Amino acid sequence: MSHRLTYGIVRDAPRRVIHVVRVQDEILEAPEIVDIAERMRERLAARGEALADIVVIQGDFKETLRLFGAAYSVGRVRAALFNAALSWSPLDLE
Repeated sequence: MSHRLTYGIVRDAPRRVIHVVRVQDEILEAPEIVDIAERMRERLAARGEALADIVVIQGDFKETLRLFGAAYSVGRVRAALFNAALSWSPLDLE
């Protein structure tokens, strides 16, 4: 199933980034979110980034946002979101 996705990154350290995938216009179940994160990890592994840190976001408004990933990464991404430090670009994982 194809979802409308966008992609951004949060710089955590000079050589470490957190990859952020945002699901637009729909609410997904946990298995679908895990699938999106795994497909993104596979894509990044093909580029040479074996241990990619991925956070998946869904929801439209600040009050309804849900973030999925490692607790540390979710906190960093949440801070970047509310400080408007993220820019988005379209993403196709098909």
